[in-house]
Amino acid sequence: MAENAGEKRVVVHEDPSTLAAAVAARFYDRIGKRTRAGKTVHVALTGGGMGTAVLRAAAAHPDRDRIDWSLVHFWWGDERFVPADDVDRNDRGADAALLDQIAVPAPNVHRMAASDRGLTIAAGADAYAAELAAFGPTATAATGYITGPWPSFDICFLGVGPDAHIASLFPDRPEIRITDRAAVPVLDSPKPPPQRITLTRPVINSSKRVWLVLAGTDKASALGLALAGASYLSVPAAGAKGRRRTVFFVDNAAAAQVPPELIDGSY
Repeated sequence: MAENAGEKRVVVHEDPSTLAAAVAARFYDRIGKRTRAGKTVHVALTGGGMGTAVLRAAAAHPDRDRIDWSLVHFWWGDERFVPADDVDRNDRGADAALLDQIAVPAPNVHRMAASDRGLTIAAGADAYAAELAAFGPTATAATGYITGPWPSFDICFLGVGPDAHIASLFPDRPEIRITDRAAVPVLDSPKPPPQRITLTRPVINSSKRVWLVLAGTDKASALGLALAGASYLSVPAAGAKGRRRTVFFVDNAAAAQVPPELIDGSY
């Protein structure tokens, strides 16, 4: 398949475990190249079954201890606004799967606010936007922000729900339309828990690489709609786009409705 930054690639693996292991290997290939060159890496994590499975596979990979983790910063695409020790939090799953097992400095792990840490959900979203801005590109009079007041993630991991939501951007909800803020509160999520904080679409789409990881027959319809060019307002996964790469990493079950010509066997 020809190289095209705007093209959505579909890479299929046999089953969820094979899928997770393959994505973890690609993750190390990408961040390894940058860290060996002394470059800082920004990664946005996701929750959910496959997001956590990829991190578990990364923890088991032999390259885990060959990375200079001091150069890697971890962020989250969204978080459940619940107490910090609640098992529903995405960061709790990431800690158990990978972060507690690597030598990443605590300041490099950028967590969203928890409901028991003294901030309202709105203040928590604003605080995360400010933290993102501290790592964003420098504004100049000539060009303004290159992408926006936030880092351009080297990799932005996203899960995809059966309804085609990404992060906590749900179909036909107001948050998917917001373009003038980096992080916003979600007060009445259609999926529990109802209160969440999410990055907005401009932050996601300023990423160099957006990697959507999904498995299972219940994701096949969402994948088909995303690839068919549906409106991102009703199919948020259709609007996820990296500046250099947009890749759907899927298993055979999720790929059931993907035309063979859209599957990339070489990437």
